[in-house]
Amino acid sequence: MSKENSHKEVLDLIPEQGFIKVTGIKPVNLKKEDKIILIRKGNELFNKGKYDLAKKIFLTTGYTDGLIRLGNYYYKNNQPLEAFRMFWLAPYKKGIDNLMSKFVRIINSWLNEDKQEDLEKGI
Repeated sequence: MSKENSHKEVLDLIPEQGFIKVTGIKPVNLKKEDKIILIRKGNELFNKGKYDLAKKIFLTTGYTDGLIRLGNYYYKNNQPLEAFRMFWLAPYKKGIDNLMSKFVRIINSWLNEDKQEDLEKGI
């Protein structure tokens, strides 16, 4: 399989709406006491490795520190798009900028590969 076909296959896998859906996620308006209890529960779940449940709580409460911790977890576990989503929702500029620069380098390398192949073909 050529690199061109490989790149096309990867691009065909991109969902029409894109990789990251961030609209419609707004923290629920909670009493301060309820929010504190939920955040503690979310931290407990995170520490037990129950990341999906912790994520639901952190998203519901808008707990930015928890979202950043999830972003770091996803990044370390080779899930950069979900990490980016968590950083975006936090919002955590350092994490967003770090991943964005990596994404740009990947795309740039793809473009340079295509240019090199074109040069080799004499196009």
